[in-house]
Amino acid sequence: MLLPKPGSTILRRWSSTLTAHLGRYRPRTHKCNELNESTIDSRVDLCGWLVNNRKVSKNLGFFVLQDAHGQVQLLARQSKASGNTEASGTVNVSTPNVLALLDSAPLQSVLQISGVVRRRLPSAITPGPTGAIEVAVDSVQILNPAKEKLPFSPNDEAALPAEEFRLRHRHLDLRRTKLSDNLRRRSEVAHNVRNFLHEQGFVEVETPMLLKSTPEGAREYLVPTRISKRTSSSEADASGQPAFYALSQSPQQPKQILISSGAVEKYFQFARCFRDEDGRADRQPEFTQIDLEMAWVSWGSSNNDAAATPTAPFSNWRIGGGEVRNVIEGIMRKIWAQDLEFPVMQYMHAMEYYGSDKPDLRWDKKLLDITYLLPAEARDHLSAAGTAVEALVIPASELDGRWDMLEQYRSPTVEIHKLEPGVDWKGGSQLFPQPTDGQGIQIPGTENGAALLIATRPIAAQGGWTSLGRVRAGLTPHFAPDPQAQKFLWVTEFPLFTRADEDKDFLAHGRWSSSHHPFTAPMVEDLPLLQQGGSALAKIRGQHYDLVLNGTEVAGGSVRVHDATLQEHIFENVLELTPNERAGFSELLEALRSGAPPHAGIAIGFDRLMAILCGERSIRNVVAFPKTAGGADLLFKSPTPVPAQTLELYGLRGM
Repeated sequence: MLLPKPGSTILRRWSSTLTAHLGRYRPRTHKCNELNESTIDSRVDLCGWLVNNRKVSKNLGFFVLQDAHGQVQLLARQSKASGNTEASGTVNVSTPNVLALLDSAPLQSVLQISGVVRRRLPSAITPGPTGAIEVAVDSVQILNPAKEKLPFSPNDEAALPAEEFRLRHRHLDLRRTKLSDNLRRRSEVAHNVRNFLHEQGFVEVETPMLLKSTPEGAREYLVPTRISKRTSSSEADASGQPAFYALSQSPQQPKQILISSGAVEKYFQFARCFRDEDGRADRQPEFTQIDLEMAWVSWGSSNNDAAATPTAPFSNWRIGGGEVRNVIEGIMRKIWAQDLEFPVMQYMHAMEYYGSDKPDLRWDKKLLDITYLLPAEARDHLSAAGTAVEALVIPASELDGRWDMLEQYRSPTVEIHKLEPGVDWKGGSQLFPQPTDGQGIQIPGTENGAALLIATRPIAAQGGWTSLGRVRAGLTPHFAPDPQAQKFLWVTEFPLFTRADEDKDFLAHGRWSSSHHPFTAPMVEDLPLLQQGGSALAKIRGQHYDLVLNGTEVAGGSVRVHDATLQEHIFENVLELTPNERAGFSELLEALRSGAPPHAGIAIGFDRLMAILCGERSIRNVVAFPKTAGGADLLFKSPTPVPAQTLELYGLRGM
C-alpha cells in the first residue's frame, strides 16, 4: 500500500480517521432488546446503528440505537462542564460534545454508547420491549460513520423505494426489522426440523451439487469444466468436446441410490437446488428444500382402505408411503406448535370441485358441473368436444358489494352473469352453442340472486388448473371467512403421465412426460394399464402426494419404482427416452439391479413454507440474498459475461 507523504494534509486526515474509528472499544454488555425495567439503574455498553435522531433543544436530544435484536431510545444532555474528545474518539461525561457528536453522526452510523438505564416518564412510555426505559448516554464512540447520503433509509417503511432498487442495496434492506426477523425465524424453524428428524432416526447426508445433465423435467444450469483436458472419464470427454456439470435440480437420484445402498434407511438434508425456470413470486433459480427419503415403506395402500368409497372427496389415503406422510405431518405440527388436520383428496376430486390440483380450502365454495342442466343439443355438442361446463355460484348475500371485484375476472374463457332473485339463467353463452327454449335454466344456489361465473373444461381432468379454478383461487382470500386460517390438504393419485404440462414439453417434444418425475411408482391397481400402453396410459394414477397449504404446494413426493425392470419399461416404452437420454439414469438403474428396498420420499419447499409462516407474498423476503424474477442478482451483479480467454480454457467460444 502506498502511503501519503509525511506531514501531508491527506496523512493527517487518514491518521485522524484511524484514531477516531479504529481505536479501542469494549464489548457490549447487552443487546438492545435485553433492556427493560429490570435493568433500570444498570450501567450498559451497547453497540448498533443510529437510526433516528431528534434534537429537541440545544441541551437535549433523543436518539434511537438499533441492533439485529431490537431498538432502544437514547437520551443525551448537554453537560455544563467542559472537556475534550479523547484520541480514541470517546467523549467523557464531562464533555459538552456528547450531544453534538450524536446529533452530527449520519444516520446508519455504527456506534458504541455507554450509559445508565433510566425509567421513562409515564407520558413517554411506548409499546414494545424497551418502551418503558431509555439509556442516559454519558459516552459515545463512533465505530464506523455512514456516508452522509445513503441510497435509502431502511427504517422509513412508508418511503421505501421499489424492490428492484432495494435489491441493488440489499445490505441496507436487510436492516429492516421485518427482514431480519424473517431470517431469524427461518433459522429457528430449520433448527426445530433438524431436531425432530434426528429424533425420528433420520441421518443427515450431503449429496453432490455438481452432477450430470439428465432429462428429469426442468431446465438445468450447466457448469463448464476443464476436466475434459485432464481425463477421459466419459465419451464426451474422450471426444474432445467441452464437458459440463449440471447443477442439481434436486437430489433425486443420489438419495435413491443412497437408500438403495443400505447404508442409510432414513435420509434428510437441507438441499440447495437449481432450476433455470421462469421467475415467479414463489420461485427462485436457486432454492432450498428439506429433502427426505425412507426405506421399507409400504407400496400400495398402507391402511387396507383401497375399497374406500371412490366418490367421497375426502376419502382415506389409498396409496403407499404412509410412513412419509406421518413424518411430514409431525414436522408441520412441530413448526406450528399446534394440532393440525390433514385431510386427503384425490386429484380427480380436486380438479372437479375446485378446478385446481392445489385447492385452497379456506373458502368452502365448490365448483358445479352444470352440463347436465343444458339442453340435449348443447350436451351432445360438448360431449363430442370432450368438454363440460362448470359454474361458480356466489349468492348475492355473500357478495356484500364486491361485484366490481368479480368484473376483473371476466375474460374470453370466463363469463360472469348477474342473476336477480327468482330469475333463472337464460343461457346465451358465447363459450358453447346454447339453444334458447325460453324456459331458462335453474342453477342451484341462485334462487335469491347470485353472481354466476361459468367456463368450460375438459371432461377428463388434466393439468393443474381449469379456467374457473384460477378465478376461484384469486377470489378465495377475499371471500374466505378467515383468511388467516391454515388449511392443509394432501392431494394424491395424480395422473402418472401427462401431455398437458407446458413446462415439460420442451423436453418431451410431444411424447408422454411424467407428471411428477419418472421414478414415481404407479398405483398397484393400475399396473395392468401400464402393460397395455396406448390410450390406457392416460388412466394410470401414480403413488404421488402433494401437501398443499392455503392453495400453495409446500411439499411433494412419491413412492418410488424400486424394480429395475419396471423402471426400464417406463423409460423405454412409455416416455420413449432415447439411448442418450436413458444414459443419464444408468447409475440409478444399476443400483436398482443390485437390490433396492421399497422406498419413498418427499421434498418440502422450505422457502415457500417460510414465506407463508412469515406472512410474505414473495419468497425473496425470506431469503438473505435473492434474485429477481428474471434470475438476476442485482447486488452481486450476476450473471455476467466472462473474457474470451476464460471461455477458451473450457473449450468454449463467445458469440
